[in-house]
Amino acid sequence: MTDAPPINPIPVGLDDGYAFTKVALPDGRLIAIPSRARVGQSDVTWINGAEQRIFEYETEDAVYSVGAVDGAPTHFEGYPWSGLNRAVVQHALQQAGLTGRTVHAVSGLPVSTFYRNSGQHRQETITRKRDSLKQSVRPLSDGLPAGIAFHEVIPEALAAWYDYVIVEQDDGVTLDADRVSVPVAIVDIGGRTTDYVVVKDQGILHASSGSLQCGMLNVKLHVTDGIQERFDLETLSEQLVSQAVENKVVRLQGKNHDVADLVEAAKREVVERLHAETRRQLGLGVELDSVLFVGGGTVALAENIANWFPHQAVAEHPAFANARGMLKYLRYVCEVSDAA
Repeated sequence: MTDAPPINPIPVGLDDGYAFTKVALPDGRLIAIPSRARVGQSDVTWINGAEQRIFEYETEDAVYSVGAVDGAPTHFEGYPWSGLNRAVVQHALQQAGLTGRTVHAVSGLPVSTFYRNSGQHRQETITRKRDSLKQSVRPLSDGLPAGIAFHEVIPEALAAWYDYVIVEQDDGVTLDADRVSVPVAIVDIGGRTTDYVVVKDQGILHASSGSLQCGMLNVKLHVTDGIQERFDLETLSEQLVSQAVENKVVRLQGKNHDVADLVEAAKREVVERLHAETRRQLGLGVELDSVLFVGGGTVALAENIANWFPHQAVAEHPAFANARGMLKYLRYVCEVSDAA
């Protein structure tokens, strides 16, 4: 006889980005998987006990393969409430050991997707994202699904601000008065978007906040074009390009080819766009107490963005700043209701 799984819901910070999906758990674990999936079954059989690297999920009568597949593009407008997104999120929760558990989650949307220019919430979009992740997703295996019973949505870069000002210590949780009382800018370099949020006196300054449709996926697109042109190729798998960006080498027909120049050129082009938009949004940041860089792009472009402001800082494990902030928001700020 086995023990039944505990019924207490698990709070989760869920940064389901276009490039990576990150999960922050209350025990301090931080988990990231590529947002890599495609419609359809994997058509792969694992032989001789090989480790399974592709997993299949069903939602709304469609099957999705997640993991070591040639992933479909995620940089489309409806991704945050798509079946593709739900399958990737379910896989991330499975990887986090939440099989069969009830989950309470907070996720995010880019700033310009969450707010109108006036500062009003895009309520229809927010509701669509909130409801999507509460739909059932069934693993096509013996495992039980992780069920999201409560789901709230907040602006992504604002989540990193919550991570910055809410301080967890052994003796409890505090709101850092020094950090809350001064104007702070968050620059969140992600996969598809780069978000800007300026918070002053616990209010968002919308004139200096917003989103630029540019991020690390743009680097991959430029590298894809460069490799195809250099080697006269019609198509390239998404996994091959990801490895080329990471390792600056592409393996074709059994040989390694150095593509460091293509990767660096792609990064430079993206950095120039990001720098121009950062200056437009924040100027020289003279009235800001600090400029905090977060997001996976902050890690990948660390050398390129190191000296943009004299008072800038990089968050600890910057790729997980949003996920950590979402978890803190869930645990200490928002009111949880299973009906929400």
